[in-house]
Amino acid sequence: MATKRDALGWTCFLVHIAVLGYVVLGWSVPVRTWLLLYLVFLPAMILHWKLNRDACILNNLENWLRVSRWRAPETNREEGAWLRTLLADGTGIRLSRGQMDAVIYGAMSLFWLLALVRLTGRF
Repeated sequence: MATKRDALGWTCFLVHIAVLGYVVLGWSVPVRTWLLLYLVFLPAMILHWKLNRDACILNNLENWLRVSRWRAPETNREEGAWLRTLLADGTGIRLSRGQMDAVIYGAMSLFWLLALVRLTGRF
């Protein structure tokens, strides 16, 4: 079941896409300050998920604006599963939370290491 989006939904979706773009491509920017911020941002994002019960604050803000509650998984199927629902809706590939976590954390670890190597001038 694809997610139907109104203006608020599209705004949150596009902000998520921008963050995803930064995560996927940020390591490739050859600017020292950018790389330093990136190396801090990725672990901070993971910490934020863990402290927020594996949910993104963008989903929480959308919930708050829609239903005046921070948590609303019964009305927001993307809460704590934005990339998993995007993958399922776009490709039909349905991964469990554990499988998606492995993909996400594996990719983020790779991107973080690429940024570190790039920062040290070895790449």
